[in-house]
Amino acid sequence: MIMRRDTKQREAILRLLRKTSSHPTADQIYDEVRKDIPNISKGTVYRNMQVLEEDGAISVLNINGTQSRYEVKQKSHYHFRCEKCGRVFDLDEPVVLELDEQVAKKTGFNVKYHQTEFRGICKDCQ
Repeated sequence: MIMRRDTKQREAILRLLRKTSSHPTADQIYDEVRKDIPNISKGTVYRNMQVLEEDGAISVLNINGTQSRYEVKQKSHYHFRCEKCGRVFDLDEPVVLELDEQVAKKTGFNVKYHQTEFRGICKDCQ
């Protein structure tokens, strides 16, 4: 494992993701981080997010070709995406780990994990 030194840019990204539950896009993260570090470039934000993902500090949600969203790495969980407003919510439902084993056994694939996203209309948009 490569040990990388923390930078103020990475710390700003992590601080933002720790205080939000909105699963922001890369552009939203860039817009927010610029408030603290006005001269930061979009490329710097993207590179630092890639480093944070590689280091296991953040997770990327990119299901069904939608715009990727980001969150601080946490225990496995499912998500709900509102088809009206586009918001993504964490669901407090147990992840069915047996599904990984079932698919691996049936296909011979080496399944590391699965991402499941439920879709519909959130309470606010109903």
